[in-house]
Amino acid sequence: MTPAAATAPLRIGLLGAGPWARNTHAPALAAHPGVELSGVWGRRAEAADALAAAHGTRAYTGEEGIDALLGASDAVAFALPPDVQAPLAVRAAEAGCHLLMDKPVATTVEGARAVAGAAERAGVASVVFCTLRFAPETSAWIAEQAAVGGWFTARAQWLGSLYAAGSTSEYADSPWRREKGGLWDVGPHALSVLIPVLGDVEHLTAARGPADTTHLILRHTSGASSTVTLGLSAPPGAAGVEIEFRGERGTASVPGWDGAETAFRGAVDALAEAVRTGVPHACDARFGLHPTELLVAAERQARAA
Repeated sequence: MTPAAATAPLRIGLLGAGPWARNTHAPALAAHPGVELSGVWGRRAEAADALAAAHGTRAYTGEEGIDALLGASDAVAFALPPDVQAPLAVRAAEAGCHLLMDKPVATTVEGARAVAGAAERAGVASVVFCTLRFAPETSAWIAEQAAVGGWFTARAQWLGSLYAAGSTSEYADSPWRREKGGLWDVGPHALSVLIPVLGDVEHLTAARGPADTTHLILRHTSGASSTVTLGLSAPPGAAGVEIEFRGERGTASVPGWDGAETAFRGAVDALAEAVRTGVPHACDARFGLHPTELLVAAERQARAA
């Protein structure tokens, strides 16, 4: 990268124009001092037009619009369902665009493997946006626990009330999220914290709970074990996030964090750093493959139980 290119804004196009793009991706990209929001593509032209107009950029739609946006961008950010994201990420990598993906990368191993392979072959940088890996408070905490070591066990509970009676969240209208439930929506978040601290998962047991709740028991390469409870249908009073490690030096509990938009800005910074240095980020497409493998296995076990 030439000195001039190193100081030029990173042109990032946004694929997706739904609530997640509107509430998190577009505001963070448009406000980032090192980024030029190069355009917004949406499956619905009216949504793409509205979001692009709100942030002073160009709207794209249709198949030809995808190619045009890729041609106008150095990188693309995804705010799309995972199995729409995966083939488009392959297409973007093959066009030479760096990838800022949402979790999960895909809901099939084949889809996630295709993304990781395409990014590697094309030599593009990639980052998978798992909120706690990029929020300043929690990313520092994860690094601290990984450095401490000596953990014996961990417990992660991530319960939302998206589908509880009386919920008015616009995210509840997402077809893929309703089909796949908490296992796939919030499971990657929990795994993205446990794996860097305790090591890869070498054995997994899954069981179904009430509504869409899934319980996991994991054995990690460090020798530690962890338990995970995931769901989106808890009563509002029961919802919340708790992650706790227990080991030689006592216990450590995850701190609070300042929302998704702040965390997404951290993911943008991470992608820009990977582009600048050529050093892969720890939470890249290759990492994104592992949670997909685990969640496919968990889903299969839970359904068979």
